[in-house]
Amino acid sequence: MSGHSKWSNIKRKKEATDAAKGAVFTKIAKEIALAVKAGGPDPSGNSRLKVIITKAKAANMPNDNINRAIKKAAEAGEGDDYEEITYEGYGPAGIAFMVKAYTNNRNRTAADVRHIFDKNGGNLGVDGSVSFLFEDKGIIVISAEDYEDEDAVMSDALDCGAADFDSDGEFYEITTAPSDYYKVCEALQDKGYVFAESKVGPCALTTTEVTDPEAVAQLEKMLDMMDENEDIQEVYHNWSN
Repeated sequence: MSGHSKWSNIKRKKEATDAAKGAVFTKIAKEIALAVKAGGPDPSGNSRLKVIITKAKAANMPNDNINRAIKKAAEAGEGDDYEEITYEGYGPAGIAFMVKAYTNNRNRTAADVRHIFDKNGGNLGVDGSVSFLFEDKGIIVISAEDYEDEDAVMSDALDCGAADFDSDGEFYEITTAPSDYYKVCEALQDKGYVFAESKVGPCALTTTEVTDPEAVAQLEKMLDMMDENEDIQEVYHNWSN
């Protein structure tokens, strides 16, 4: 599973702080707004929106909240004032981070991200400072506990247009080209698959192990702070935790 963190992020998110859980619905609502802005409010004709709705339901976001977010975005142009910004930098032990944010206040978000890096022994860098260590991919993760027939999952994934498939016995990793991500997600969902995690963005080309307990604690705290920030949408790093 080149370039990924062996799914420890999934396990960590299951034990997320209350503050992080409280930010989840806000983040999903932003994703809905941007999806509606890009492709309209009808999920049957908007693969991106359909995938995000499934993600919202998996996060236990109530249907009323989902429908309200779609309606608000369609009627009021919600999402028009949001922009997507990616920040780059190094965390403790030289771990490379790429942080994707959706924000309507660039100055606020930049200050928040810089504070998180500084507080945890990291340094926010300039554009291009770590991006060369990553490659854009679509990643879909499925629990092997939920779908025990690995050959069947692999066959379905490749039939749906996936570029690659891998497994560590606990999770299946399905890789797509960025342009195929929403199409493959939708096709797998139509086959009844539920994802443990899915995202499209930069994946580390190689990973780095950290053995110093203090640095590990700082990295965990840094990731928790990023989860709790409502502007930070996704976090990518090359820590092989």
